[in-house]
Amino acid sequence: MMRLVFVTAPVLLPLLGGLFMLVSPSGKSGKAGEQRRLLYMEAVVLTASALVWALILTREEGEREAVLFYLAGNDLKVFFRLDGAGVVFAGLVSFLWPFATLYASEYMEGDERQKSFFAFYTMTYGVTLGIAFAGNLVTLYLFYELLTLVTFPLVLHYRNRESRAASRKYLYYSIGGAAFAFMGLVFILIYGNTADFILGGVLNRGVSGFHTNTILFMYVLAFFGFGVKAALFPVHGWLPKASVAPTPVTALLHAVAVVKSGAFAILRLTYYSYGADFIRGTWAHYVVLAAVLVTIAYGSTMAVREAHLKRRLAYSTISNLSYVLFGVVMMNPLGMAAALVHMVFHALMKICAFFCAGAIMHKTGKNYVYELGGLGRQMPVTFTCFTVAGLSLMGIPLFAGFISKWNLAQSAAAGGAPGVAAVAVLLYSALMTGIYMLTVTVRALFPNAGEREVSPVKRTEPGWRMLAPMVLFAGLLVVFGLYSGPLVRFIMEVAEGVVV
Repeated sequence: MMRLVFVTAPVLLPLLGGLFMLVSPSGKSGKAGEQRRLLYMEAVVLTASALVWALILTREEGEREAVLFYLAGNDLKVFFRLDGAGVVFAGLVSFLWPFATLYASEYMEGDERQKSFFAFYTMTYGVTLGIAFAGNLVTLYLFYELLTLVTFPLVLHYRNRESRAASRKYLYYSIGGAAFAFMGLVFILIYGNTADFILGGVLNRGVSGFHTNTILFMYVLAFFGFGVKAALFPVHGWLPKASVAPTPVTALLHAVAVVKSGAFAILRLTYYSYGADFIRGTWAHYVVLAAVLVTIAYGSTMAVREAHLKRRLAYSTISNLSYVLFGVVMMNPLGMAAALVHMVFHALMKICAFFCAGAIMHKTGKNYVYELGGLGRQMPVTFTCFTVAGLSLMGIPLFAGFISKWNLAQSAAAGGAPGVAAVAVLLYSALMTGIYMLTVTVRALFPNAGEREVSPVKRTEPGWRMLAPMVLFAGLLVVFGLYSGPLVRFIMEVAEGVVV
């Protein structure tokens, strides 16, 4: 019983805490009510994060597994188990969420729907941890579906025409993707020894009716199904539209909760359910590899063309999430490790960039790149952090992005001719990344004469609750760029099955 409570508490606490906030009376109105609500929410999130790290740090003392309930009699179990890959994702989410909550507490001040916003924002944390803790494909799928339900109100938050259209598109895409993913789940239940996550896969080729091409087709369907939330081309269309949501939402949609959950689900599907050895070298392998490479090139090209700052970063996410998938489809331990490393570092890079963009829009009301002339002198800390995130996204040495992209290149070289050829796409994307990120910095720091005249120098930096997370994440991008050895070694041991 104690084990059940210990393992499930990090997931259930934010879920129940957010639900309580949603159904409880509003209480005091005005500033005092806001402060009580924010303190409550931050306490829930910090407690959940502390519980996650307690699990991570004591994981070797015993098996951390807890069965929640059974489906279809005792044939299917929904349970949590924190293995090596789960540690990486849960650790990432539990580290970023408290700082994102701090940022949101300032950004959402005075918002008329603040209560419902923070209720669903907190519940999303619990659901994302449920995906990280999922011990089998059934559990992951259930929380993956629940993620759509708790994030839909966040995309809809402003309730204007753009928000309604974006939320509908997000819902339609997510439901369609879930249907494809469910087909992949069903075939694992039929042709697998178990639905539990086992590195190397669980398929039993001796089962009657096992047809290789049919199973591969189901894998491709499930890849694109989970790929909806990972913004894989051509099922990516919801992501740029979702930028109408408040910046704390888009930062988590693009950096942690939704898109990373999609990428993490594909990694689980590939390495822990169907098995990389079963897929490697087949037609299905080349189909998903082609889709990933097209997405990388498409996303970075569209980001260069996009003038709206948050939508530009959204297209950047489309491209960079497929860097994670690029590692996955290399179908080797180096690829899996590179995917997890980039998942961690991209989360830091993108949440920092989105927080900077949100600060710019929140303090100045400017939404487009061509409106940013001269703002670099008014918001020097914000644009310094944005520049650090941009240099890291480009893969410049001394920044974290270089480490993850170097690992991706190594995994491509180990993947043979297809991987080596794919490096050309990565180089093209790096060039496009330099263009769409640095043009923002150059525009802000070096305005033309007319812009300089109409933009007198005055400080418009956000308050400390928004500024502190940006500075912290920018600093970590430098720290990991200089010293990432222990983290990379741990992730490599996870990929090789040393850490289970």
